[in-house]
Amino acid sequence: MTTQAAHPPAPEDQLITELADLVFQVAGRLRQGFNAIAADLDLPPAQALALVNLRGPAPMRDLADLLACDASNVTGIVDGLERRGLVTRRTDPADRRVKHLVLTEEGQRRRDLLGAAAHARAAALFNVPQTDRRQLRDLLTAVAKHEQRLD
Repeated sequence: MTTQAAHPPAPEDQLITELADLVFQVAGRLRQGFNAIAADLDLPPAQALALVNLRGPAPMRDLADLLACDASNVTGIVDGLERRGLVTRRTDPADRRVKHLVLTEEGQRRRDLLGAAAHARAAALFNVPQTDRRQLRDLLTAVAKHEQRLD
């Protein structure tokens, strides 16, 4: 058996690795900040994420799609939000099997607090010149659109 010396990655491969690492670092910082804000509002991260994704009455299956999780997981998340008085379940008049989630007044208040605090943290994280922020937005948009075409 012969061993070969590992070849250094090609410059383009190294660039891709660096880009992926940086995106994960930034996403991790955003997630850590969001989770800290959620904790300050006495919310587990999954409940906070569900809360910020509820814009209006929505079926529980839509929330499962937004959170990219199984509907059975959403039931536990929604149970917790309901116990806290942040959402209510309402039966869809057209299909009594479907439950719509509706934010309570307190749910709306906490969602707004969470959104405002998360925005402030993101603004601090992306504290670079406005032209750089726009360029980063445009580049990430192009990457996201390209990724959608690959799916």
